[in-house]
Amino acid sequence: MKQEVKVIGAGLAGCEAAWQLAERGFSVALHEMKPKKMTPAHHSADFAELVCSNSLRGDRLENAVGLLKEELRRLNSLILTCAEHCRVEAGGALAVDRYGFSGMVTQKIRSHPNIRVAEEEVDEVPEGPVIIATGPLTSDAMSAAIQRYFGGADYLSFFDAAAPLVSFESIDMEKAWFASRYDRGDADYVNCAMDKDEYAAFVQALTTAEEAPVHGFEDQKVFEGCMPVEVMARRGFDTLRYGPLKPVGLKDPKTGKEPYAVVQLRKDNAAGSVYNIVGFQTHLKFGEQKRVFSMIPALHNAEFVRYGVMHRNTFLFSPRLLDRYYADRRNPMVAFAGQMTGVEGYVESTASGYLAAVSMAAKLRGETPPDFSRETAIGALAAYISDESIGNFQPMNINFGIMTPLGYKVRGKANKNLAIAERSLAIIDQLAKR
Repeated sequence: MKQEVKVIGAGLAGCEAAWQLAERGFSVALHEMKPKKMTPAHHSADFAELVCSNSLRGDRLENAVGLLKEELRRLNSLILTCAEHCRVEAGGALAVDRYGFSGMVTQKIRSHPNIRVAEEEVDEVPEGPVIIATGPLTSDAMSAAIQRYFGGADYLSFFDAAAPLVSFESIDMEKAWFASRYDRGDADYVNCAMDKDEYAAFVQALTTAEEAPVHGFEDQKVFEGCMPVEVMARRGFDTLRYGPLKPVGLKDPKTGKEPYAVVQLRKDNAAGSVYNIVGFQTHLKFGEQKRVFSMIPALHNAEFVRYGVMHRNTFLFSPRLLDRYYADRRNPMVAFAGQMTGVEGYVESTASGYLAAVSMAAKLRGETPPDFSRETAIGALAAYISDESIGNFQPMNINFGIMTPLGYKVRGKANKNLAIAERSLAIIDQLAKR
């Protein structure tokens, strides 16, 4: 009888972990509380739900998350395979049809002969072998169980925000145009220009708009990678123009000039019927979102098919608790994966699920886990979350700054990043042969 490994949670990390274990011949019991119990971030019974179509982010190798995705592709990642099949055009980003993507992941997981899906909430940390990937919205019962398991070890939390969606047919294309920044890609974004007076009125309204109550919310606690647009606006008049509303690389075809500010919209489904307001994560009240965001000229009659929402995310103080295989330092047969470990982002969560699973498989076979060094993006993330020298641990997206430096000079940032990527992929190709 094949040894069974439990995986708790069917988000991206849990699905990747279950798949990698099953592909290596282990029986997997994948426990998922949906659809019996849902959280505010859940909208369907499918696994691996994404907040928006562009949640997997950039796809160029000179971008760290692009490198991380390429590493996962070469390692036969389930998540990246499904993402490629459900891809929609988005310039230099890997965007997907969210529902097609989740549906495909769900179908592959449910049809794998080595995976048994148990639709139930788990409220205790099971004996190993187990990988816990219950996500940043871990249920209260499971959160308490993990605290008990670690003997009261501290949790930290931050707030994660999702941007609103509008229907394409409600966008006033007389006041907008299709283009990608610097004409890269296939003109995948709808660009909504604002002149100085329009921008000034918009910023004023945004800074004074009424927010939805979020217990414990404070500006300094907002994770920089997903800062609400109203918080950015409060940090200075021009903050948005240097952030999500930057006009650089975009020319209005009606004037031939760069606008004062530009709001970009990105396709959120394959049909192109729904668009995401790029960078507009928010926790404003729904009525305020309608009022303020309709001040964008091209969105004056916008139909909001989903308003922006904010969620409380919970994560472990992993450097005290986990090793570089995402396993409990005290018990190598109990591992964790996903955003609860302090990796930030869907691709990063996938990478943690992959590494936790292949390491668990090696340990169960009596083998040494694979050596993903800090020269790889996968290894750099694992090294970051397990670095005991970190005092103020905060969630981290993959970035070249946490990877091992080249050790020699390369002229130009893009060239340096590409050299780091090439070094990493040479290591990954060797690991893929194992």
